[in-house]
Amino acid sequence: MVILIIFITVLYSGKSSADNGVRQAVAIDYLHGEGDLSGVRLAYRPYTVNLKEAFLMGDVDIYWEVSINFWEFGENNQHETNYAIALSPVFSWHLMDLSGKYPLDIEFGIGLSLVEDTRFAGKDIGSHYQFEDRLGFTLAFGDELEHAASLRYMHYSNGGLNDKNPGMDFLTVSYVYHY
Repeated sequence: MVILIIFITVLYSGKSSADNGVRQAVAIDYLHGEGDLSGVRLAYRPYTVNLKEAFLMGDVDIYWEVSINFWEFGENNQHETNYAIALSPVFSWHLMDLSGKYPLDIEFGIGLSLVEDTRFAGKDIGSHYQFEDRLGFTLAFGDELEHAASLRYMHYSNGGLNDKNPGMDFLTVSYVYHY
């Protein structure tokens, strides 16, 4: 229900990516989890909207991101793999400009993901359906701010939809290219 409300808000308020010069983007993330858990995340951002003076949030950018995650756990000769697909709305607020021209933003999002295997990295995560939560910082750079680097904390869990809910945590480093 929350996702539907956010989607309707994005469709009917603010300026679209075409109106405000924000372009589509692709991203690649390196994920590092606990122990020998690591992965790669590929993402596409088809749409961004800027909401001026959004209710209780001030100026906020909202982008939608669809991603596929490839996770690996264990040592080289004996390891497990898993993958997840996700769709997340992400809210981003401008904090400051570094060197007077490079925007530093803080962002958070809660999306939905579908995980291939519910037993992974020594855990029973309980459900194929997981929430993808994130909190991080993004710094844009380049002549036209077409590049960005992000540092994020990401958490996957089923939100208590199942009795088994140990969750999986990652620190991620991301490169984003806007076009």
